[in-house]
Amino acid sequence: MKITPARAGRALVWVAFFGLTYWMMAGPTGFGVWRAMAQDTTATKTSEASPKAGDAAPSRVLSPEEVAKKAEEDLAKQEKVKSEGVAAAAPEEAKMNILELLMKGGPLMWPILVMSLVAVAFGMERILGLRRRKVLPPELIHALGSLAGQPGGLDPRKAYKLCQEFPSAAANVIRAMLLKVGRPHTELEHTVTEAEEREAAKLYTNIRWLTLAAGISPLLGLLGTVWGMILAFFATANLAAGVDKTRALADGIYQALVTTLAGLTVAIPAAVLAHFLEGRIQSLFRELDETLLGLMPQLERFEGRLRASHDPGNPLALDPAASNRPARPAPPTEQKQPRPDPAPQ
Repeated sequence: MKITPARAGRALVWVAFFGLTYWMMAGPTGFGVWRAMAQDTTATKTSEASPKAGDAAPSRVLSPEEVAKKAEEDLAKQEKVKSEGVAAAAPEEAKMNILELLMKGGPLMWPILVMSLVAVAFGMERILGLRRRKVLPPELIHALGSLAGQPGGLDPRKAYKLCQEFPSAAANVIRAMLLKVGRPHTELEHTVTEAEEREAAKLYTNIRWLTLAAGISPLLGLLGTVWGMILAFFATANLAAGVDKTRALADGIYQALVTTLAGLTVAIPAAVLAHFLEGRIQSLFRELDETLLGLMPQLERFEGRLRASHDPGNPLALDPAASNRPARPAPPTEQKQPRPDPAPQ
């Protein structure tokens, strides 16, 4: 028989048909009708072979010990079932999401957030600004000590140049003191006090923002809590009959307390940081006072001397021989002859 393309096509169609039928009836990924039928038949035979639940088992007389033991086992099973039922019926522990809790705080959470950003920004700025190198450079103090230890004593001109090389709060105070060299001691002390107060005010400027954040944040939180309590009691008083008012009131109260929590969270670190920075300023200025007390005796020997301006580039051009110069005599004044009175006509 000659195999034509038509016969080959029909043969392929029959093969595909029988293959698909086998896959649907017994294939591993098909419907598996034959396999299901075979499993049902096996299960039926097994159930017929096993004794039925209603069939009476051969009974025998139990001894009192066996009866008591069986009763204890039954009681233990009942207790176990009860404990499992209670554990299954117990609700799951509620977990608190901090972000969702903060979002429930209401509109007053935004000013509290602004106060937190203010505290962080100015706190970092003051931590960097109150470094010892910015306020009381160790190099300046060592250089001034070396100048004071020289045989000729402290030279105000060299000290002034050192202050220009190390710009800082301490350098500004020492420079103001050096500009008053030759003046009376009381005037020198007054100048130093004013310069220290001026520099301390500059250093305290941004710490006031930390104090502001520490003072306002709890008040904002308290305001938010009071407003939230008002809303919670108002909503509870206007609930419909049959609604659980206790749960509604509890939800309103715990949401109202969120602003107080946020305000205290901002205020406590801000207050601690402000106190720490204020103490640091006071400590640095105490060290500066000790340095100035050591320099003032070196400058007392210039008291009463005249200041000349021979060096235009140096504001402290002292004339060391000014104290030994005799005072210049005053130029003679011309005595004016009195005019004669005109003769009477």
